[in-house]
Amino acid sequence: MKVILVLLDGLGDRSYKTLNDRTPLEAAQTPNLDRLAELGGNGLFHASSLGQCLPSETAHHLLLGYDIKYFPGRGLLEAVGEGVSFDDDDVLILTHLSGVIWKHKRPVLAFGRDDIKGTTEEIGHLYASVGQYESEGIRMRLQQTRRNDAILVLSGPVSPYISDSDPMIQGNPIGKIVPLSENPEPERAGKTAKVLNDYLSACYHRLNNLGVPNQKQMLKPPAQFFLVTQRSGRRIDLPSFQQRWGFNGLLIASVSLYAGLAHELAMDYQPAKDTDDPGIDLKDRLRLALGNTTHDFIHVHTKVPDDAAHTGDPLYKKEQIARLDRGLTDLVQAVEKEKDLLVVVTADHSTPSISPMIHSGEPVPVVMTGPTVRRDNVCRFSETHAAHGCLGILRGVELMYMILNFSDRGNLHGHQLGPVKTAYIPSDYEPFELF
Repeated sequence: MKVILVLLDGLGDRSYKTLNDRTPLEAAQTPNLDRLAELGGNGLFHASSLGQCLPSETAHHLLLGYDIKYFPGRGLLEAVGEGVSFDDDDVLILTHLSGVIWKHKRPVLAFGRDDIKGTTEEIGHLYASVGQYESEGIRMRLQQTRRNDAILVLSGPVSPYISDSDPMIQGNPIGKIVPLSENPEPERAGKTAKVLNDYLSACYHRLNNLGVPNQKQMLKPPAQFFLVTQRSGRRIDLPSFQQRWGFNGLLIASVSLYAGLAHELAMDYQPAKDTDDPGIDLKDRLRLALGNTTHDFIHVHTKVPDDAAHTGDPLYKKEQIARLDRGLTDLVQAVEKEKDLLVVVTADHSTPSISPMIHSGEPVPVVMTGPTVRRDNVCRFSETHAAHGCLGILRGVELMYMILNFSDRGNLHGHQLGPVKTAYIPSDYEPFELF
């Protein structure tokens, strides 16, 4: 049975007065999502523990059935997705320019990544000015990946077990980088943190003494440039998605992060483009998925709900959800006609339209439709309606177990053919030979 997992990034939200105490999803016109809910089994999903606020990369790692202990870090995933060269022992860190003001002799975040003005070339000139650094045997290389995004590559006796310097919330002070408590590489982590703090100090002095001609247009005074870091990572050897679940997987997305994720899980990746019409974008991705005869598990991703929530406007998120729904028509028709198709629609996390938090910890709705799925009485796809569905609350790896179950691939626990335990019914074990 073919599986299509549609992931509406950041779909979950909170209730707002401007929407008559409904969430953007509840308030949006979503006839296609509602039809899928009517045709299948519904429930709620959280990639970890209820209330825990997850970033997309961690949520995806968990919902695809991998242990958080073996998460390689977003810095690593974005570096892979952006084509940054590095060695397996290197540490990769997300980096960007921000603006700080000084309060009580401390640098306080005043302007975030998107608040820094300037072209890719202008910001690239600033990155190039601090592009190389070496101290105590640790070498650093800064590579710009997008307009105001870069990857910092650390080589030598380095460790990813360090804290972030980016507080992410304006008004909070820049954090001193320290080694994480109880980490397995305390000496390396301590040295990495020290050298990285020295580098950020050197960057501050360099960036604010370059005499950039249009610095006042790039950053409103009295703010000054500051290079901030977050979410370090290092490559971890992971079992492929096919080894873990028995599926030949494909991931369709427009964000480099997911190209990196697909690469690390040995899934195929199909890049997609975002236009001004998210409904058409999603329709195009689903047509690729429906017409694909090579892969039996296809993950279709869109970041539109998450981006809409980050504008701070619940009404806009509601409108964008409605536009996405219009792109689901072909998928609904396929579910109604095909007898060998399992469709799963859910999100990776909730993104509140109004909150100081980046993401929030409420569960998100999930619907599964296909010939083997129990039908319940839910006829609307929303956070509150889904709570009445027959799937209950699924957490983390349970999503993939249910996908195996409903695609008739689940292996009986304790039954084992071959040397490796598998959650799926294996087909590549060594057959018996009569001597």
